[in-house]
Amino acid sequence: MQDATNAVEQVNETAQAVEASGGVTEGFGDLVSRISQGDLSNDTWILAWETIGQPVLLAIVLIIAVFIAAGWARKLVGKAVRKANVEETLARFLSNMARYIVLIAGGVAILGTLGIETASFAAVLAAVGFAIGMAMSGMLGNIAAGIMLLLFRPFKVGDVVDAGGVKGKIFEIGLFTTVFDTPDNRRIIVPNNSIFGDNIENVSFHSTRRVNVAVGTDYGADIDKAREVLLEAAKNSPNVLEDPAPAVVLTGLGGSSIDWDVRVWVKAENFWEVQDRLTRDVKYALDNAEIGIPFPQMDVHIDGKVAQS
Repeated sequence: MQDATNAVEQVNETAQAVEASGGVTEGFGDLVSRISQGDLSNDTWILAWETIGQPVLLAIVLIIAVFIAAGWARKLVGKAVRKANVEETLARFLSNMARYIVLIAGGVAILGTLGIETASFAAVLAAVGFAIGMAMSGMLGNIAAGIMLLLFRPFKVGDVVDAGGVKGKIFEIGLFTTVFDTPDNRRIIVPNNSIFGDNIENVSFHSTRRVNVAVGTDYGADIDKAREVLLEAAKNSPNVLEDPAPAVVLTGLGGSSIDWDVRVWVKAENFWEVQDRLTRDVKYALDNAEIGIPFPQMDVHIDGKVAQS
């Protein structure tokens, strides 16, 4: 941002030089008086040039210089932040901010060369900016949240994230919104303020994940045998990591079954494939071992007298 500051200082120095040469208001009353009296002598034309022509010409030159300086500041700031490996969206935001700072400072300086009181103008500009800021507080909140997301980087493009009430893959992180692509191929745009102000679950953050398959076995089955069968099915299932090793945990004694949790670790990209395959392998392993998987059922008893009537 130092380059942008230097550009602003150069613009201000130019403006001060122009003001020293005289603005529109200097001698303007005398010029109007001469013209109203019909005085069109050389002195009047010289006064017109010094009072109006010269400041306007210098203001035009200053406008060109301001735009050049603004472009120069944007390029230098953008180049500097990209070297620091800043997120591309944030890099563009900072470089554009540097450009706007130079343009605003240059605009105020140009008004000064034309004899316009910049102090009162700055006060009006501040009041208008405050009013706009109040009216656009929600939008400004989204911008602030977007900057925080880009700075702290809780997720990046391509991650699977559960945030702002949406779960999907991040397609784009903008200053105002974040774009999600859901597993069923829907595109959802969420305001950044809703994301940063809520819990963020980054499913893709770690390279490995744990797959859990819950299953119940008959009370009549031997517990140790059931554990052995389930553990063997977990170890033989494809794409299961050996470290951490698969585990079978007895989680409870349910109303109609002994409850188990089969746990294996996999690479994150294989999560859904392994979950599907492991569920299948657990079912077939129990069937082959003749261990039943209970399911809810209801026995209905009909009284004989009621049936005869």
